[in-house]
Amino acid sequence: MTADQSFLADCRARLAFDLLANTWNAVVIWALRHGPERPGALRERIGGISPKVLTETLRRLEFNGLVDRRAHPGSPPRVDYALTDLGHSLLPAIEAFGTWAFEHGDEVMAAQERASGD
Repeated sequence: MTADQSFLADCRARLAFDLLANTWNAVVIWALRHGPERPGALRERIGGISPKVLTETLRRLEFNGLVDRRAHPGSPPRVDYALTDLGHSLLPAIEAFGTWAFEHGDEVMAAQERASGD
């Protein structure tokens, strides 16, 4: 993106920001970075996400081409989810954002405390 481009409604940069704006999107993508997982294992790895929210997130990520849903026949039927190549391509951005948060999270929380104390 060049300096003279704006963040129009149909801008590709806004599309990317929208994908990462939902907290659970980035968290689920990060949780899938090592390979396919079943929903129950994802919930255990992530913690704090309800089955409903996980299902909605996985559907959203699948809709956007970031995650593949794989159904395995058998009794009972089994489903797992894996990152697509497109999903894998987001990992460096998520890692960079996480690094920034780790380095500057205390500053952000201090600013929030100062602002709420006014």
